[in-house]
This record gives sequence, structure tokens and C-alpha cells, in this order.
Amino acid sequence: MTETCSCPPNAGSLVCELPSGAGERPTSSTDACPTCQQPGKPVQGQTVKALLAVSLRSVTEVAYLFCRTRGCPVVYFASDVGPTYTTTDIREWVYQKEPERDEVCVCYCFRHTVGELHAASPVAAASVVTDITAGIQAGQCACDLRNPQGSCCLGNVRAHIKQLREPHDHQANQQV
Repeated sequence: MTETCSCPPNAGSLVCELPSGAGERPTSSTDACPTCQQPGKPVQGQTVKALLAVSLRSVTEVAYLFCRTRGCPVVYFASDVGPTYTTTDIREWVYQKEPERDEVCVCYCFRHTVGELHAASPVAAASVVTDITAGIQAGQCACDLRNPQGSCCLGNVRAHIKQLREPHDHQANQQV
């Protein structure tokens, strides 16, 4: 079953970062992270520039990719031989790299954190999704600049909430 993006239509050309799985396009060796060898996700140069905490003199006009592999320190790399930027080069903690860290944002535009979602009741977690959706509809998001993955976070938020509920749902089903 393929999961589809359910971001509001006015989220523009941004797409949710849905969990990877079947249906991903084949990658060439230049699309693979030089450290973990996993496929990278194309990201705009302006995203890289906005999130780097190093001098922008090292940023060249090449096609950058985002490495979403959890254990890999690389965040951005060039699709050809070029610069590589790691978690120590980025202004923010990166959700895909540290999804267990309470302080990491799962939504960078409206500053919703992993810790907030962990502490939230199911109703409060649903209100986070509603808040993000309202912000998108009001034209207040800037995922292409604020989110290290360069696209809408709503898929990440929903997947994280679902992951938090799974142990609870599993226990409830066993007690029936």
C-alpha cells in the first residue's frame, strides 16, 4: 500500500516527507550519500544555505541532496564530487538524525518538538496537526527554508504521532 501526501493543497509544490518504502525511484551512485550509501532526497540550494552554520563561501552551485539516514552524520551532500555538510555544520538539530531528542523540532516553522508530541495526549497531538495545517493554509509556513529536508513536515509529524500511539494501541488490543 502506497501512502500519499495529505498536506493541504495550498502547501504549494512542497511535499510531505513520508516514510520511505516501495516505489522510490532508482538512484544512481551519485545520488547516494558518500558515508552511508543510502539514496539522498533532492533539496534546493537555498535550503542548504539557510540552514548552514558555517561560512557560505563553501557552498557551490551544485545539486544538493538531503541524507535522511538516522545514524549517518551527513545532512547535505552534492550529487557530484563536492561539499558534504554534517550535523555539526547545521543550525538546527535534524529530526531525521535525532528523532528521540526531545528538543528537536518535528515542525520547524511552528516549532513543535518531539518532546511536545511525547507529552501530548491524543487530543493535544491532533491539535498539533490542526495547528500546522492552519499555518499552511494561512501561508505562514516556510518549510523549503526552515525544514532541513526542504519540504513539508506534516508527513513526519503524522508518522511520529502514529509511532507514539502504536505501543499503546498494541497494548489495548492485547487486553481485549
